[in-house]
Amino acid sequence: MAPRRPIYLDHHATTPLDPRVLEAMDPWLRDDFGNAASRTHAYGWRARAAVESARERIASALGAAPREIVFTSGATESNNLALLGAARAAGRPGKALRDGIVTVATEHRAVLDPCKALEADGYRVTRLGVDPQGRVDLDALAAAVDARTLLVSVMWANNEIGVIQDLAAVALTCREHGAWLHSDAAQAAGKVAIDVDRVPVDLLSLSFHKLYGPKGIGALYVRSRNPHVRIAPILFGGGHEAGLRPGTLPVALIVGAASALDLAVSEMASEALRLSALRDRLQERLQAELPGVLRNGDPVHCLPGNLNLSFEGAEGERLVTDLEGLAVSTGSACTSEEPGPSHVLAALGRSGPLARASLRFGLGRSTTEAEIETAALRVIEAVCRNRAEGLPAQPVSGH
Repeated sequence: MAPRRPIYLDHHATTPLDPRVLEAMDPWLRDDFGNAASRTHAYGWRARAAVESARERIASALGAAPREIVFTSGATESNNLALLGAARAAGRPGKALRDGIVTVATEHRAVLDPCKALEADGYRVTRLGVDPQGRVDLDALAAAVDARTLLVSVMWANNEIGVIQDLAAVALTCREHGAWLHSDAAQAAGKVAIDVDRVPVDLLSLSFHKLYGPKGIGALYVRSRNPHVRIAPILFGGGHEAGLRPGTLPVALIVGAASALDLAVSEMASEALRLSALRDRLQERLQAELPGVLRNGDPVHCLPGNLNLSFEGAEGERLVTDLEGLAVSTGSACTSEEPGPSHVLAALGRSGPLARASLRFGLGRSTTEAEIETAALRVIEAVCRNRAEGLPAQPVSGH
């Protein structure tokens, strides 16, 4: 008899492929194997038609035009293309009219690391702090953006604490100074409403495995009007995707991406209500049964399926080890091999011990009430056991 699979509460790391998405992809994994760049026969024509249909559907979900969607391998590549591509198009620092980059300390490493590379090349990079709830200080943002600012990069929803930023206010500041606004929306797409005209972002990164689509496919929205945003390629060899991203297009993955986004948008409202209720139930159980449980991030402006908690007197990595039967994490899956506490929780002002004593619960489409009750019980048992092992208590200061 096969062992029971753990309860999966790590939907920010990735999500299971929805069977409906797999069904949509299946023909393009079997018989319709053509290359979308093959223009001389029916196999290529059918593949190209499928790609362009998917592009139109993804654009429609964002309020964009199809020509503004560039397919990539995921949000990491999209972020790099947005940041490095904008800098390359603007010209070398010192000679370009705009050489300033503004971002936030709680961004994903897929934004922070390209910014670090640009800084090494001579660009002026400003990293803004956040308040104890994880929200960007809009006054500090306004002070940081000036006539030389090329690009502002602010994540729509944080991958660790789920905090949703006020992108409309950020966009207003960018417009006042003629700076472009980029947003990593890998966690937000399909969970919050995105309209690139209502909230005028200029560059938007997506990754479809975060919303029950396949891994290995992402997209970058590049605004083509009011204003026309120019970015340069960072990869070369083929001229695909309007010259911005070379390589044979993965037709099945692209079809799956469009299907996943369609489903997520259509089910967004009902799923948000369901997940927020389950999340609140989990938090209530844990805080009722355990002292010293602190929520990380704004509890109001937050993704419905996110819950990030610190447990005073415990240690996060040991908690994860003790939580048999639960799949949870202590932070971003993309930085799980880096030692030290989460840079996101540190930016909130959490002490090192508290930041390390944290768990991220990511609820998703398959999460049930019964699973939440079981998860709460197992966390309570693990925390009590962890604390009883004699670890020194964490100080309350630094909250």
